[in-house]
Amino acid sequence: MEALSHVEIAKNPIVSMGDVVSYDVATHEMVLSQGAFERIVELEVPVSGTSFVVCVDGQPVYRGGFWTPISSLSFDGVTIWQPLDPMDPTSIQLQLGYPSAEAYEGEDPRNAPDVLCPLQEAGKLQSISEAHTCPLPSSMKGYELYSWQEEDDWHFTLISGTNRSKAVAEIVAPVYIVTHDGWVQLHVVGEEAIETTLSRLPPGESVYWLSPLTGGNQDIVVSLPPQSVVDAVMEYAATCGLDLRVANR
Repeated sequence: MEALSHVEIAKNPIVSMGDVVSYDVATHEMVLSQGAFERIVELEVPVSGTSFVVCVDGQPVYRGGFWTPISSLSFDGVTIWQPLDPMDPTSIQLQLGYPSAEAYEGEDPRNAPDVLCPLQEAGKLQSISEAHTCPLPSSMKGYELYSWQEEDDWHFTLISGTNRSKAVAEIVAPVYIVTHDGWVQLHVVGEEAIETTLSRLPPGESVYWLSPLTGGNQDIVVSLPPQSVVDAVMEYAATCGLDLRVANR
């Protein structure tokens, strides 16, 4: 990303949205069109790699490098290993680091909402559970709950707990995913919808209702709904055996 101050992004992407057949949010494997796969096979990738940038609407989200498995150099970013055999299935994988994930440094950017939302809207995402009745997995760091008002409706996002602070854009993204590896991010609208979502958590799960939070979209302020709604949701969570706590950011 540092190089973007003096390096221009190519006019035509090597892989466009139209080239993506499917994207697996659990394994970060992309099935591509034959043409896009062949373009990657034909790349001349030196042992020091060739950089790429993942963009949405022409704006960079995160950077990485095409890499060749014959390289003896390590790399601390996201990698796409160049296929050696064009007869392989037309899929590539976004991996962390080279030669293994131990070489990677920093946060994992591959599930950034800026990337997932357009893929979901285009019907490309795989490994998603959209059944409102299936149980949600236990989270090592508990869950985080956020709420905000848009016009007359209160919106809620239940998301897996992490050590990092989440940006407003990530919280309010219209994402509804449960991956095979246990990542949960569910955006719902209305008191009844969030209560139904909470009922899917295992009894004893910790949930932290975080507020206030501002930034990014100035029209949205992450905050608590009226006290009557807070009390109703907390009472419902208690009947589900959940440890729901309101915490100030």
